[in-house]
Parts: sequence; structure tokens; C-alpha cells
Amino acid sequence: MSTATNNPAIGMGDNPALEPHYSPDDLGKIWGLSADTIRRLFEREPGVLVIEHLKAKKKRRYRTLRIPVSVAERVHRRMTRI
Repeated sequence: MSTATNNPAIGMGDNPALEPHYSPDDLGKIWGLSADTIRRLFEREPGVLVIEHLKAKKKRRYRTLRIPVSVAERVHRRMTRI
């Protein structure tokens, strides 16, 4: 067997679907912000994975965000420019 078969990280290239993703809680802890602030910053950011759930008997919509590392880096660069 080749090494590429054994290691899924090899050959990922620039594919954001295969890179590590942060939850809002995880990224909030890293950046020192609340998960709600992270959700507001990233909910409309291109490249963020948004999974929507609708509870059958309830009207409330639930959204799960997963933020690729490359998107987090892009937003951080944009926000820290002087």
C-alpha cells in the first residue's frame, strides 16, 4: 500500500472540504470570543459549512456551522489589517 492511501491528509491540496473545520465553540475559545460572536462573524462568510435543522413541531430553526481553517485565516487577516 502507498503512503497516500494510509494518510488521508496527503493530497488534500486546496480543497476546503477536506481540511480541518472548527465549531463556533472551538474557534471562540481560540480567539477569546463567545460562540455567538463567532456565529455572527461567520454565518454569511463564503466557504462556511451551514447545516440547517428544522424541528417538526417547533418553528425554531437550528443551524450548525463548521468553519474551515482557511476561512478562519482569511477572516482573521481581513479583520487585523490596519
